[in-house]
Amino acid sequence: MIEILKSLPDLPGVYQYFDEEGKLLYVGKAKSLKKRIKSYFRFTPELAPAPNLGPRIYHMISQTVRIETIVTASESDALLLENSLIKQLKPKYNILLRDDKTYPYIYIDLNEPFPRFELTRKVVEGRKIKYFGPFPHGARAVLDSLYELVPLVQKKGCLKSKKACLFHQIGRCMAPCEGKITEKAYRKLVEEALSYIHDRGKITKALERKMLFYAESLRFEEAAQIRDRLEAIGRIEDISSADLARLEDLDIFAIGRDEENGVLVRLFMRDGKIVSSSHTWFDLYDGAETDEIYRRSILEFYASETPFTASAILTAHPFEEQEELSNLLTTRLGRRVLVTTPKRGAKKRVVDLGLKNAEELLRQRRENPRPSTVTDRIRELFGLPCRPERIEIFDNSHLQGEAPVGAMVVFDRGKWRRASYRHYNLRSKDEYHQMEEMLSRRIASFDKSPPPDLWVIDGGETLRTLAMELLKRYGTQLPVIGIAKEKMDAKAHRAKGAARDILYGNDGAIRLMPTDSRLQWFQKLRDEAHRFALSYHKKERLRREKRISLLEAEGIGPAKVKRLIDYFGSFEAIKAADFDTLKKVLNEKDAHSIMKHLEKMVDSKHKNTKTNDIREN
Repeated sequence: MIEILKSLPDLPGVYQYFDEEGKLLYVGKAKSLKKRIKSYFRFTPELAPAPNLGPRIYHMISQTVRIETIVTASESDALLLENSLIKQLKPKYNILLRDDKTYPYIYIDLNEPFPRFELTRKVVEGRKIKYFGPFPHGARAVLDSLYELVPLVQKKGCLKSKKACLFHQIGRCMAPCEGKITEKAYRKLVEEALSYIHDRGKITKALERKMLFYAESLRFEEAAQIRDRLEAIGRIEDISSADLARLEDLDIFAIGRDEENGVLVRLFMRDGKIVSSSHTWFDLYDGAETDEIYRRSILEFYASETPFTASAILTAHPFEEQEELSNLLTTRLGRRVLVTTPKRGAKKRVVDLGLKNAEELLRQRRENPRPSTVTDRIRELFGLPCRPERIEIFDNSHLQGEAPVGAMVVFDRGKWRRASYRHYNLRSKDEYHQMEEMLSRRIASFDKSPPPDLWVIDGGETLRTLAMELLKRYGTQLPVIGIAKEKMDAKAHRAKGAARDILYGNDGAIRLMPTDSRLQWFQKLRDEAHRFALSYHKKERLRREKRISLLEAEGIGPAKVKRLIDYFGSFEAIKAADFDTLKKVLNEKDAHSIMKHLEKMVDSKHKNTKTNDIREN
């Protein structure tokens, strides 16, 4: 390794540290790979970790036996590559960023004659688009309240109609579709709505009056809707009522930490007032680099398609890559972005406010520690690197090798994320190679959808080992746990509270009591994956059976079946088609053949139903 250290290039790039087992320990970036990597080591009297390192980093360097570097064209490229590799490979000693979601914005297109307010998480094309936000909480509640309080155009399609709708009759719209309001008068309504966005106290008071009116009118359902919106708007974190109108729009990032916890606070200041905030907890420990947390959280927050509504980004602590990060975000977002740490004045007071809130959050956690959860106990049981919050669960389904499909379900922070569920049509005939095919395809998508905290495999040690080998081949460090259905009398017992399923981790098989909440947690995950896989398998099998059934019609081959599906879109539509339409797609002879075949299918179904009724009686 000494020879590698001596030959390091004086160029920007990314470096990776590996231990003797080939596991990735750390990914970092540097303006100069040579200077940065050498700073971790002492060369005399022998190669050893530098004495000025913190205990955690010192231990990491003590484990390092191999170094790999990737030279990049610029420091900006190094920043992007480092962030991408950390998300995909999950190195042991890099900080885990959990909150990588984008926040919604409210926007309005002022180029429209009668504009509407909408929600977006991405940049909307247009010359006069105005954004408000971001809103970590309550965006939908604020938007719905605008249309409740101000008679704006209520729906996108309203203006396409030339006739006033129900919204006009109940006083919720001024019917610009019939020309009953001028553009100038409508602009005043827009200005009224804007005043509600800027003043949360004003919108709260207006909603309270509306709720009281509905309640007194015995319209309790509508009053309850207003109540729910008030609660959602109330969850928008109110940090300070201080008016700093001299300041431009600012986004503030501040990190606080103690011996056990770390928290990143984000404040969003618009028109001199802090309008919203959010915070993210980290498992911070001695030696965790503040620089890495700032640059990665800022890179994650401001994606290329994210609206940027601030004039500058302020951080509570300076870090080395601020200028390079400014240049990168300027290129990414298409406008000048300044990342800086103020040292005095009003901006410094705003940053100090962020630090103060971080300290308060830490104090609250120390005095009111979070109670232990089932995921905490699972982390301890299996020695996981972090508490599993986002979990992907895999299962496959087939019938004697026919119509094999795979399924992945996602459990994230206690909720099923159905938008992240995935189906896989598989080619392999046996379960082992089906699982290999499915997991390989998931791993190939890590660059677009980073790996979770944990994989759960419906299968025993063999399939768990397979998953670990595939991940190792890719270079990702991701814990995998298998759950195998215990079989008694050749039957799998799935009943809650009675199933003695076996869990498999790095230390082998673990048998828990059926009443153990940890086992039941895994069973819940496994059962959802099984349900999802089975339901898709039934659909696939039915689709294939229908396709095979059509092929049984005289003169109908695969090419004609494909032509029918391309035209009708589904087998149900083919079945419902009339003779003339079938004749149009194929020809008269084939249309007669298909109609005759479908009639036989219907007769056969009626006969089977009648036979079953006789048997039941």
